[in-house]
Amino acid sequence: MKHTRIKTPKRKLRGWVKFGLIPFLLVVLLVGGYGVHLYIKAGSTMNDAYEDDGRDKSDLRDDYVDPKFDNVTVLLMGIDENEKRSERGEPTRTDALILASLNKDDKSVKLLSIPRDSYVYIPEVGYEDKINHAHAFGGTRSTIDTVENLLDIPVDYYVKVNFNAFVDVVDAIGGIDVEVPYEFKESNSKDKRDSIHLMPGEQTLDGEEALALARTRKQDTDVMRGQRQLEIVDAMVSKVASVSSVLKYDDVIEAVGKNMSTNMTFTEMKSFFSYATHGSKIDIEKLSLEGYDYQPEGIYYWQLDHEELQNTINTLKTHLELIEASEEEVIEDETDEQEYYQENEMNQDEVYENNY
Repeated sequence: MKHTRIKTPKRKLRGWVKFGLIPFLLVVLLVGGYGVHLYIKAGSTMNDAYEDDGRDKSDLRDDYVDPKFDNVTVLLMGIDENEKRSERGEPTRTDALILASLNKDDKSVKLLSIPRDSYVYIPEVGYEDKINHAHAFGGTRSTIDTVENLLDIPVDYYVKVNFNAFVDVVDAIGGIDVEVPYEFKESNSKDKRDSIHLMPGEQTLDGEEALALARTRKQDTDVMRGQRQLEIVDAMVSKVASVSSVLKYDDVIEAVGKNMSTNMTFTEMKSFFSYATHGSKIDIEKLSLEGYDYQPEGIYYWQLDHEELQNTINTLKTHLELIEASEEEVIEDETDEQEYYQENEMNQDEVYENNY
């Protein structure tokens, strides 16, 4: 018996489905696959960058902290290391030092720039010197101990990067938009003298140019240099958080991984993703340490203003919820402090010197 096939007409996809849904699905698959790739690569990179600093927690913490549930700090260290200096066996110093305090509830961040020439007590050697020398004296641990001694605030985590990491990351995200305050010439990451020449004005800088702006201090103070570094970090965060940078994350991870060390595990770092998802809405406040020029025996230092230093410490401790300060308590503390100085007939600088 002969069977007759009935030909059912095919239904054509509507135009908006054909030209809208299919590309959308392709993008979802592409981004989804890219996301998995980034996750795996980031995990591998962080495992390679991880180093055990010998601490379960800061000595200033009673208990272990978890960034998923606790307010924490991260010390960002930019070290003046490059291939030429490494070959010569030169000790590395911190060219940039920034302490970030992070509040988990309101997803706010405070960035404190610590001037590299700050005259502070360095526990590793037992005397006062420029804070950037702490790394040369005893590496990462010496720098952490010095910052904790200065601020009486726990350093929970640290991230240390060299010149190459900074340059490569800025290049990987396509440069950053910042304001150049004045015309200047500066060495590049390989110490080639005056190889970077920038003019004043808002502009997009590549990695080498951004590094030059972060390092130069020929026409302003150490504090203003620190403020520029915070602005550069802010510009980098904004650019990385932008949609246009999503497909550049692969290069960013590659750049960071080769030139970074940290005591954060990948699991701990993932706890900070909730801050990143706030994007441009994240509350970031920039702080600095006030002071004045100090040149004993012709050596330049940045002598910190101890009253302003204490105010900054209180701001950070309040942000981390280590203390609860009311206006009345602050006034009472200031009154008690003044009475103490009057009773002992000494000023604040004398008290500070006697402590060391």
